[in-house]
Amino acid sequence: MPRIPGAATPEGTSRFAVRAVDQRRLPTVHFRLAPGNLQLSSMGLGTYIGPPDRATDEAVEQATQLCLQSGRINVLDTAINYRYQRAERSLGRGLGRAIARGDVDRSEVFVATKCGYLAPDGESKISPDRWVETELVAKEVLDPADIVDDCHAMSVDYVRDQFDRSRTNLGLEQIDLLYLHNAPDAQLPVVGHDEFVRRLTDAFELLERLRSADQLGAYGLATWDCLRAPRSAPGYFSVEEAVQIARTVGGEDHGLRFLQFPFSLGMPEAAALRNQPVRGERVTLFEAASRLGLGCFTSVPLLQGQLARVGPVSDGLSAAQTAIQFARSAPGTIGPLVGQKDPAHLAENLQLAEHSPWAAREFQSYLA
Repeated sequence: MPRIPGAATPEGTSRFAVRAVDQRRLPTVHFRLAPGNLQLSSMGLGTYIGPPDRATDEAVEQATQLCLQSGRINVLDTAINYRYQRAERSLGRGLGRAIARGDVDRSEVFVATKCGYLAPDGESKISPDRWVETELVAKEVLDPADIVDDCHAMSVDYVRDQFDRSRTNLGLEQIDLLYLHNAPDAQLPVVGHDEFVRRLTDAFELLERLRSADQLGAYGLATWDCLRAPRSAPGYFSVEEAVQIARTVGGEDHGLRFLQFPFSLGMPEAAALRNQPVRGERVTLFEAASRLGLGCFTSVPLLQGQLARVGPVSDGLSAAQTAIQFARSAPGTIGPLVGQKDPAHLAENLQLAEHSPWAAREFQSYLA
């Protein structure tokens, strides 16, 4: 199948935002100005959870189309290892159908994916272990010595292979954002700081080449603990150091423009812990990203459903909406990525776009 040409652009994403405000009467603050002068919705569609089966494929495909048809979400997030490559394919089909129907233009939608974890093909007839051996190791795409904890790699040949597979899975000529998936979290404790920096430098050099080839818009780090941890933690990593590496590789116009990390009522460290140094000052993760010119997306706003069941409730909002509202109201965020496949849950969450994010005082009352 031919890939869809184009990429998210300032003009296209602005058109999506203006249409949402003018025709659907959404508040202008539902959209945030992101790196690259993109206007992005303050909630995004996440595609992590679910078994690798046809029913989930169809649910993700439908959720993608509903998000875009609603005019409320123009941020789509996935990863090659989510559901053994099937999440990317499902999202790609949903996006392709929305574009074919004229619901959106490719330039209006921001698509992000991730690579790093081993990602066997869930639609292959061979076992996952055999797939890795025959498709990656035997073809010299992946050296077993580059694998850490039997699950993660970031060598240049491997990242390039995964990126090409992601473009095919998504059906896109250009991917707007590629994250290195939990690279510091997985690699640092195993290979040590100096070797990790060497590996990260090599990966950034490749990603800059992909940008020059107009196959990739920007790159980032999708993380779990490493950016939120105390500086004394073995797996801690500094945003400032990552930016310094990117500047060395790509100059001031480098492509390291986004971070992803957990943030929720149950995981508030990114706004509460001053663990990130920027020019000698200790600041929070959100503040560090802002000062260094990086946009932030956050994950697990519902703690994989826990906060939807037992979380606090704000006036006029459900528990799930309150949790998402907290995450989208953090100063310095673009927005949370919400895994949402059930049509009823999706409709409930999409209603939140009609509300302005909380002001700083109300947000702080929940943070405290």
